[in-house]
Order: sequence, then C-alpha cells, then structure tokens
Amino acid sequence: MALTKEAGNGAGRADLASENNRHKTARVVWTGIWLFYLSAPVTDLISGGHSSTARVLGALGLAAFVAWYLVLVLRTARETDRRRMLLALSLLAAEATVLSLALGREWLVLFVYVAIASGAALPGEIARWTVPGTTALLAATANAVPDGDAYLAGLLIPALMGGFAMIGVRAMIRTTVELRQARATVAELAANEERLRLARDLHDLLGHSLSLITLKSELAGRMLPDHPDRAAQQVADIEQVSRQAMVDVREAVSGYRRPTLSGELAGARTALAAAGVVADLPAEPSGELPEEAESALAWSLREAVTNVVRHSGARRCTVTLRTSQTLAGPVLDLTVTDDGRGGGTAVPGNGLTGLTERLEAVGGTLSAGPVGRTGFRLLARVPLGSPHD
Repeated sequence: MALTKEAGNGAGRADLASENNRHKTARVVWTGIWLFYLSAPVTDLISGGHSSTARVLGALGLAAFVAWYLVLVLRTARETDRRRMLLALSLLAAEATVLSLALGREWLVLFVYVAIASGAALPGEIARWTVPGTTALLAATANAVPDGDAYLAGLLIPALMGGFAMIGVRAMIRTTVELRQARATVAELAANEERLRLARDLHDLLGHSLSLITLKSELAGRMLPDHPDRAAQQVADIEQVSRQAMVDVREAVSGYRRPTLSGELAGARTALAAAGVVADLPAEPSGELPEEAESALAWSLREAVTNVVRHSGARRCTVTLRTSQTLAGPVLDLTVTDDGRGGGTAVPGNGLTGLTERLEAVGGTLSAGPVGRTGFRLLARVPLGSPHD
C-alpha cells in the first residue's frame, strides 16, 4: 500500500512538473513574439541620426531594459516579493522614461512593456492600479517628447489592454494550478478511501472465513481417528469455505461484492452450529431494503457472529431484525446478543470501527457493549427512508 501511494504521489508530481514546463515554454514563446515591437527603437538606433555615444548608450540601455523585462514577465512573483517587484517595475519605468526623453518618441513603446510587466509580475489587486499608472506616465512622457503626442494615440490602448490582459492571464494560470492541485488532492483522497474500503472488506471477509476454518479444523482433529466419516465432512466444509473466501476476496478487491442479509443469516447459522452455539435466528427479511442499508447490516451481522464465535465463549446467540418508527422516519434494527463473557468495557477494534464507518455512510448508527454481568449485545440501525421518497 505504501509503495502504491508513493508511486501515485510521484506520478502526480511528474504530471505537475510536466504541466509547469509546458506553461513556461508557452510563456517564453508568447513573450518572444511581443518583442517584435521593439523594432521601432532598434531602427531608431540604426538610422535615427544619433551620435555614436548615444547609440552605444541606447543599445546598452535597451539590452538592460529587455533583460529586466524578461526577468519580470517570466517569473511568478510570490506574496513576499511584492515590494521587490514594485521596486523593479519602478526602475523599469524610470529606464523607459529616460530613454524616451533622451532618444525620442520611438522609445515610448517601452511603456507598453512596462504595463505588461506590471500585469505579469504583480498580484491583481496591485496591478489594477500600476497598469493605469504606467499609462499615465506614458502620456506625461509623450507630452514632454518632441512629436510624442503623435505616437500617444497608438500606444495608450496597447498599454492598457496589454497590462490588463496579463492580469487575466496570470489569474488564469493561478486558477489552473490550483485546480490541478485540487484534482490531485481529490485523487489521493479517493485512493485513501478505496484503501480503507478494501481493508474493511478484507478484515470482515477473512476474519469470518478463517474463524470458521479454524473451528472446523479443530472439529475434524477431534473426530479423528474415531469418526473418519464425520471428519471427512468437516474437511469438505473447510474446502467449501476456503473456495467461497477466495471468491469473496476477488469480488471485494474488484469492488462488486455486496453481501445480503439472507446470505449472511445462512452463513451465521453454519458458523454458530460449527462452534457449538445455539442459534436463534430470524427468518429472511421481507420486502425490499435499500441496497446500501442492507449491505451495511449484512456486514454488521457477519462481524458480530465472528466475534461471538471467536471471543465470547457463548452458549447461545440471538439475532433479531425489527422495523420501528422514529421521529426521523422508519428504521431497521439488527440486534445480536450472546450470553458469553460480556463483562468489562467494549474496546472498539478494527471490526467495530469499520462497521461504524459503514453504517455512518448510509446514515445509520452502531452501539455495542456488555449486557449485565454476562453477555454482549451489538445493535446496528439503518434508516429505511420516508414513504414519500
């Protein structure tokens, strides 16, 4: 089980890593496409009539701007990085302002990248203010640059739309990651629930069958060599029980097995007789029972009879099925009482814990404890539903 769980967790982590790598690749490609619009300042450096010193400084400034922009866009900011991101964006905006004022209107396009970096690097509640702030800084700088107002109309909308688009993309990526993590958590919980179901089923199935096999083996041993025919019958019964146990385990593992009350009553009669316990059992229940409720009661009967056979040392066991009306609606009570060693306090083991979980899953309850100085009683109750259902 532990190996299976570790393998499942490892596979989940591998899937998450693969998805993260795909997201990073998509972001790099998408960011690279948008860098095409830096052709305006590059063209200005080449043929804008600037001095050699201005070209060198402009090229260095543009390279630093692009590198810093890529760091901000391709990196997901954590909560503790907000101040650092604000400082980094302020430096990026300052660089865009200086380059635009020094080299001309073609460099105003850098503010679009500042707005996009704001949406990509900051949480939405902060970016919704920094993106319009960047756009306002773009407008102010354009008015200070010669002929900058001619470029302003073509840059305001891209700056606003690009910045808010990145806010949406960042929120979508975060939501996708959270959904994927939630899906992995749900899958792990489902696996844990299946392991618990299998553990309960195997405990109930094998506990009952192995107890019966042990009793019949002891009977066969006492009958030999004086009564070989009767011993042979016990051995045949052991073979039958073993084969049925194998079938039950396969069905339990496959998740298809649902025990019935009629089948468990028949099994209880056989197990109690083999243990030398006088059995007082009811007739098979009449009418249709909800499938889940009947299954829970059948498991309860099996566990109770197994405990009587293995632990109680009882001479008599009484099983009753009774329908009654409560304020919450009709219920069906299964009571298993024996006259064995009932003194002391009942300590819930794996069997009683599993039964409690089964009954609670269908809205039922379980109570078990000693009766007087001797004897033990188990009461399992399941709702039958309202007649108007």
